Amino acid sequence: MNTPVAPSVDVIIPVYNAPELTKRCIDSVVTNLSRSIRTIYVQDDASDTETCAMLDHLCYQQLHVYHAPENQGFGKSVNDAVARSDADLVLVLNSDTEIHENFLSLLCQAFEADPELAVISPAHDNFSTSKLDRYQRQSGGYVATYRFQGYAFLIRRTLFTTIGGFDAQFGRGYFEDTDLGRRLIRHGWRMGVHPDACIHHAGGASFGRGRSYRLLAKRNRALYLSRYPEARRNILLVSGPYTLADLSVQLTDSIEQVLRQGGGIHWLTPSPLPQLSCLQMRNNPASIKMAIKLMLRGRSRADRRISAVWILPGTPVLLRILLALFVRVRKLEMRKWETGQFESAERLIDSQQNFSAKPILKQEITKGSSD
Repeated sequence: MNTPVAPSVDVIIPVYNAPELTKRCIDSVVTNLSRSIRTIYVQDDASDTETCAMLDHLCYQQLHVYHAPENQGFGKSVNDAVARSDADLVLVLNSDTEIHENFLSLLCQAFEADPELAVISPAHDNFSTSKLDRYQRQSGGYVATYRFQGYAFLIRRTLFTTIGGFDAQFGRGYFEDTDLGRRLIRHGWRMGVHPDACIHHAGGASFGRGRSYRLLAKRNRALYLSRYPEARRNILLVSGPYTLADLSVQLTDSIEQVLRQGGGIHWLTPSPLPQLSCLQMRNNPASIKMAIKLMLRGRSRADRRISAVWILPGTPVLLRILLALFVRVRKLEMRKWETGQFESAERLIDSQQNFSAKPILKQEITKGSSD
């Protein structure tokens, strides 16, 4: 029997200033990954002289540094660096990340187990508060995500190139990774985060979190949402003691449709659910206090606001009445799940019009080779 050949991996690190964090990132890659990778491509995006000098004084044999003559932004920098690689897979790292272990074998095993997996990330520090053990694992041990974050990711190089890489219209950065994720999902690919692979991510090293960052994020968020308006959908799902296994096929498909379009599900149940399907599905105790908190969510961000309420049997009467009043004031969609159909929640007030869930259109998408 022939032993499978391990895929070749190159590392891509786009850099813009932050010399101390950048050096720490590069050092950690060499220390932990050098035996598992071929080349480290550092794309310097017209950084200051201190950062350029630091990069030029690094003497790692695997390191290739390219100094761009002018600032191009995160997405274009990554695209240019990937174009220099001919590896099977590329590991793209923000320059403010730091690696403490060799997690490449875990990520590569996920690709081997799931040929429809396009991109996978190690879990960064903030995921510790998300209790990743509550999410069901897919083949290959990863947790599904429908909202791609580009702080650190391993991707099939040919696929990244074929789909067009990051869109340069997002300029300096922010939301170009989320946009790439939407395009991958539209072409039938999957994305994931591996709970057993961890990385430290400082965040905000290149642009900080000041006014220029806020303006950039606002501009790019508007561009992203103009392309994918359904990503604004945030469903408040309220039920009795149900789990994922208890839901009908029709409701499961409706939830999946929201998630695949970039929306989110906030599910209130009497007690914590043992499993959730993906990182865009959240679960909290069903209470008046929590419902009000979610109703007030996103006062300054329209894309975070609750856009519809779905009610399943077992929801407390007082909570049903509060939600019915909330959707009437906000003029939102409200659906009551009952006997396999969605009913308009206006029945909670005046017993009027019924709705049924729309069937999901399924398209067969032929994937190109990712080898």
